[in-house]
Amino acid sequence: MARTLSKPPKTVDLHAEAFLANLDIYETNELLAESLELMREMLDAAIYWDYTEIRFIHGKGKGILRQAVYDELAQYRQSAAIASYHPSYHNEDIVVVNIGL
Repeated sequence: MARTLSKPPKTVDLHAEAFLANLDIYETNELLAESLELMREMLDAAIYWDYTEIRFIHGKGKGILRQAVYDELAQYRQSAAIASYHPSYHNEDIVVVNIGL
């Protein structure tokens, strides 16, 4: 069976300006929703491709994106889709998601 999902990068920048054009047409809540959708797509693809880990850059700012990412990852963890997640030891603006056990 051929795989249909593209392999995601090992590190994904969730800042809207990294993957969206015309940011001024989006409301703040829409930008957050787009970032979370990208995270879900990349994480699902990483699981599909049997990655052992993937990293997401959420940055500093007010912590709104970081908190939303961690809330979403908690749901993935609770459903046993991922093994764990934690801030990168070298940069707390990045969350490391461990997919395998």
